[in-house]
Amino acid sequence: MSGVQTLTVGSDEGDQRLDRWFRRHFPHIPHGRIEKMCRKGEIRVDGGRVKSSTRVEVGQQVRVPPLPDNAAPVTHRAPLISEADAQMIRRAVIYRDDHILALNKPAGLPTQGGTGQSRHVDGLAEALTFDLEEKPRLVHRLDKDTSGVLLLARNRLGAKALTDAFRARETRKIYWAAVAGTPQPRMGTIKYGLVKAPGHGRGGENEKMRAVHPDEVRDIDGAKRAETDYAVLSNLGGRVSWCALVPVTGRTHQLRAHMAELGHPIIGDGKYGGSGQENLGDGWGAQLGGEISRKLHLHARSLSLTHPMTGAQLHLMAPLPDHMARTWETLGWAPADVSDDPFEDLQ
Repeated sequence: MSGVQTLTVGSDEGDQRLDRWFRRHFPHIPHGRIEKMCRKGEIRVDGGRVKSSTRVEVGQQVRVPPLPDNAAPVTHRAPLISEADAQMIRRAVIYRDDHILALNKPAGLPTQGGTGQSRHVDGLAEALTFDLEEKPRLVHRLDKDTSGVLLLARNRLGAKALTDAFRARETRKIYWAAVAGTPQPRMGTIKYGLVKAPGHGRGGENEKMRAVHPDEVRDIDGAKRAETDYAVLSNLGGRVSWCALVPVTGRTHQLRAHMAELGHPIIGDGKYGGSGQENLGDGWGAQLGGEISRKLHLHARSLSLTHPMTGAQLHLMAPLPDHMARTWETLGWAPADVSDDPFEDLQ
């Protein structure tokens, strides 16, 4: 067991979450342990109590409590990225300039590391330095099984500006999904709050979000307001629909939990749609059967924002992943048949 340590946030480590900084230095400490040490005040920054989500800045002093001996600090870790992974993540780039970089994140690739996750975008970002020395920084995230536009900043100032823009909801994200049945009305807003429901494993695995009626959000501990706009772009015999979704708020699993609560879970969603439930056209069941992939059919199609440095308006768009492209072809849906922002046409 080590003693109390005081570490200084390095020149290349600023403007990142405390838990991410801690895991980079002490990769053997699980995330749950970090959160517990923060709650108990054992981890402090410049002498003050902090949350695991607190962002640390260059030069700050982090108090590290006694840790197991196998959790000695790691000061220099060479990235272990295979050439195949480096080429894969570089092929995913859909936009790049001196300040920001956008990927079409593959479905199945986590944005960040976690329990049992050693291969993720954050780790592979070392292969995306290109002509700069700094590793690109994540400024938002997508679920592991969700594909589509993922933005990274190529420097610290860009990261701060983009993070602030996401927090202030100054960006516009449009997702495409195939959902069971046909939502009615064909355009609307879902306002159910969300609260985390614990999983059944020893470490809380398989936790999911539970929908809460808007009138009950204030009365339930941990519940947060959530809002999603949706629009039906096309449907096939009432059995499956192509929907555009806009997350007005940004809660964990928001789109998946909201569509399931509406009675129209996203196709391939085993967590919220019931992997064993066949969709017979009654608006429930996340599996279509036949040649339709059992993977999640949720894709971050576009992201619109103001460039943090130039002020230019950017509209980034990501092609559908292979499994969704095959489904669209099977169902006779063509991306070219809808506008970039279908909500403008459906007002």
